[in-house]
Formats: sequence, structure tokens, C-alpha cells
Amino acid sequence: MADVSTSMRLKLPVVCFILEIILIILFGALVQYDYETDAKEWHNQSHNDYENDFYFRYPSFQDVHVMIFIGFGFLMTFLQKYGFGSVGFNFLIAAFSLQWATLMQGFFHGMHGGKIHVGVESMINADFCTGSVLISFGAVLGKTSPIQLLTMAMFEVTLFAVNEFILLSLLGTRDAGGSMTIHTFGAYFGLMVTRILYRPHLDKSKHRNSSVYHSDLFAMIGTIYLWMFWPSFNSAITAHGDDQHRTALNTYYSLAACTLATYGMSAVTSHDGKLDMSTSKTLLWPVASPWTAGEMMLTPFGSMIVGFLAGIISVLGFKFLSPILESKLKIQDTCGVHNLHGMPGVLGAIVGAVTAALATMDVYGKGMEDVFPAVADGSIDASKQGGVQALSLAITLGIALLGGLIVVFGTPPDTLCFEDGVYWEVPESEAPHEAQLTTVRTEETEKLSS
Repeated sequence: MADVSTSMRLKLPVVCFILEIILIILFGALVQYDYETDAKEWHNQSHNDYENDFYFRYPSFQDVHVMIFIGFGFLMTFLQKYGFGSVGFNFLIAAFSLQWATLMQGFFHGMHGGKIHVGVESMINADFCTGSVLISFGAVLGKTSPIQLLTMAMFEVTLFAVNEFILLSLLGTRDAGGSMTIHTFGAYFGLMVTRILYRPHLDKSKHRNSSVYHSDLFAMIGTIYLWMFWPSFNSAITAHGDDQHRTALNTYYSLAACTLATYGMSAVTSHDGKLDMSTSKTLLWPVASPWTAGEMMLTPFGSMIVGFLAGIISVLGFKFLSPILESKLKIQDTCGVHNLHGMPGVLGAIVGAVTAALATMDVYGKGMEDVFPAVADGSIDASKQGGVQALSLAITLGIALLGGLIVVFGTPPDTLCFEDGVYWEVPESEAPHEAQLTTVRTEETEKLSS
């Protein structure tokens, strides 16, 4: 059913096999169990087996893992004829990205004696990196081939690790929920990629760039999974004790406030006052406050305010800003990641910078050592920590936008974007008509000959 230019019979197996063989070789040469995973190392010292970090971190890891493979995958099934591509390609690039992320993150801040040590925390971090790639996937959803997506993932994971190293290791930035490292980075990387891959004749497929009743229902399944597990995502690798507890609580209340704001704005911005399911998918994303500031003493009151504001700006972005980005800047953002991740991510980073600048020992006490260790030991004061947070946002935006300048090839034709039948075997009733495919092939042939 696919045209020669989109056939994956040889290209996809070659890419998948080569990438996985390279990964296996690198894992064999560089990766080993960490102290809490290695049988000999763990039993060299006297301690209770239940003190192993697995019992503290694995429940959060499992929640994050569900978000990556089910939440993200089903969230993007809103396109009426791209359900297979949304879930299936999400699965493919996530499986590759978590392996590549283990290596890239290990190269920068996980090397011990020339080896990358892995355990439950490295699994969580790899999933975080994968989440950033899936955010970018949303921007190019339905317009790219699986090979393009794997190429994008390879570049993005590498740059993600570089940005993360600069922020967290060199600058000492605090970004508990990944407002900058995950959401802002993934959103603006994806926006730049979709700008570079601009399709001037994408309007030929605009009738497919929409939802139907059941596709939006599937998307809401992804939304609800993500909504429920978001406290785990934000708190997964924060310090044990009050830090982790506070991060989950801040996220919990911000989610609730954001939901009411989203429902309200969805009705206000509708011409007939009806709720719009497409904007209702913002219910989970604009949890701006608990991202960067999740472990900070933002208070439930502060979390609710910022979550409320994030819900408002996200819906306004869907209604008014997205059309401007496409018409004026030629940014064809399929999933609206600028509204779901970009603007809320920037808001979360700003809130984190302000909260950091206002941190005092009266508020944090000895807890300052966990949240702002550089402030606690006197290396810098709170105002400088706030400056570091603001600088980190600028660095993240710069790396994301420059990194997104990659150009990859093998896209489906403009007339068959947002269509599963290009790359997937689909039921006969759902497949594109052969006459349409013949027309597309003729158009592509004429382009090549001219």
C-alpha cells in the first residue's frame, strides 16, 4: 500500500537492527550494575535487604513507566486515522530512547571507574529523558516516518543529556519535575524540528488532522493516566522524606486547580459555551508550579495559583496562539506541545527562579541542605540561586532551538499525512483508497522529474 518513498521493508529493519546491535555492544562494554543491584557489592556490607533503594524508588518508576508508554501513547490518539501511529511509534521511539538515554546520561554524570552504573534511579532518569522525546514527537505527529523519529530521538537524547549536565551538574540548578530539562526542552526542540520540516501543502491532509468521537475518548484515557500519575513523576527522584512528600502534594493540588481553570476557560473561549475535548487535554499538562518548584516551599496555596494560571494560558494558547504560530511562523504543531509543555514549562521555570530567590533559612531550616545545597553551605546566596535558575531557562531554550535544526528525510506525501495506512496494515475499511494512493504516487513522480 505504501509508495516506494515511504516503504519500510528494508530501511526500518536495517535502522532498528543496526541501532540495537550498537546499543548491545555499548552496554556490554560500558554498563554494569550499581552497588544496590550487584549481588557481590550489596552483600559485602551488613544491612537489611529492605533498605535497598528499589523499595523506595520502584513504585514511582512503575508509575512513570506507565505514563511513558500508556499515557503519552494514548494521549496522541486523538487523530481520527492515526491511532496505530500514535501508540505504535510512541512505543518504538520510547524503547530506543530509554536505552540510548541510559548511555548518554551515564557518559555525563553516571561514570564510576570507567563504567556506567545502572539501577532503579537510572531507569527513572532514562524515562524522564524519553518523556522529553515524546513531547517532541507530539509536535511532528502524523507527518514523519519511523526512521525520522528514531533519528530525532538519537539527536535529542544526546542534547538532552548535555543540557541536563550543564544545568544540574555544572550550574547546580534545581529542577525537580523537569520543567526546564524535560518539558521546555522537549517542546521547543520539537517546535524547531516541525518548523524545519514545514509542509507547505499540508492542507491537503487537513481533513485528517482532526478527531472523531472515539479518538478523543482514547486520548482522554491517556490524559487520565498521566493526570493520576503526575505526582509520582515529579517526585520520583527527589530526596527521600519531606522533599518527596512535598513535591507530590504540590503537584496534587496544582493539578486540581489547573483542571477547574481548564474547564472554565474551555467554556469561555467557545463560541457557544460548550466544552472542547481538544482543550480538555490540557487538564494534566500545565502543572507548572510543581515542575521546577515542586520540592520548594511553594505552599499548597502557591501551587494552586500557578496551576490555575497555567491552565488559563494553555487554553488561550490552543485557541489563539497556535493558529498564529502556523500562519505567521510556519510552525505546524500537531499536538499543541507549545501550549501543553512549552508555555507551562517556561512559567514553571520562572516560578522556580522567583521561589529560589526568596528562599530563607527561616522557612527551610535544615531542609535547605536538600533543596538548595549551595545556599545552605554558603557558596551562593538565595538571590544568586534564583539567577542560576533563570540562566538555566535561557540555556535550555538555546540548546533546544539550535538542536532542533536537524533535518531528516523520508516523510509521507503531503496528501497522506495523519494516515496509518502509509506505514501500517489497517483493516480494509480504514485503508486509503488505491485511487488516492495512485494519485499521490503520480504527484511524487512529477516532483522528482521536475
